[in-house]
Amino acid sequence: MIHELRRTLKHRLGLPLPGLEAQVRMAHIERQINLSRYQTPAHAKPSSVLILLYENEGRIKLPLILRPGDSGIHSGQISFPGGKFEEGDKNLSETALRETQEEIGISSSSIEIIGRLTQLYIPPSNFLVSPYVGVLTSVPVFIPEEKEVVKVIPLDLEFLMDEERVKEKEIRLRNGQSIRTPYYNVEGEIVWGATAMILSELKSLLYEIGW
Repeated sequence: MIHELRRTLKHRLGLPLPGLEAQVRMAHIERQINLSRYQTPAHAKPSSVLILLYENEGRIKLPLILRPGDSGIHSGQISFPGGKFEEGDKNLSETALRETQEEIGISSSSIEIIGRLTQLYIPPSNFLVSPYVGVLTSVPVFIPEEKEVVKVIPLDLEFLMDEERVKEKEIRLRNGQSIRTPYYNVEGEIVWGATAMILSELKSLLYEIGW
């Protein structure tokens, strides 16, 4: 199963991507209404994340991580493994692989990068995120880095494709403001914001290839 998904998704990632149209389906309401406010500034910081696909007991999954409550702007949120580009990184795909190894203990050498989704700007952190898609052909043993990861949350792709799993609610931000946003409820955790927007584009591609 993972080999067929690898083949078809790799081919699709080489074609024009759904981009913003797919991403905004899971954006909070204010971002949907005022897209012009979210254009990428010249001083945005390059960063990347990894969508790591693997098969376990006949089901395709990907790992999300829960950030600690004291880890900065995105404290306590669900995200992909990833982080900002550092001087020693050759490119942004290497950033994603390095961060994945550091955060959840999966060796970079065991992962095949098959493509990249559309970049996404995140205003609170000023990150311009490049979401890379990787494939792991063995069942991973996750080793969370305790200072950066509270737990690893495996997301089943069948769950992602189920439209009934998309909900909407008011979320209170760290600055005290509230916003209304669509979200995925994954094992009792709220997946929203940039992570949900990236998942939305992945979901669009999976529909296209008949997943």
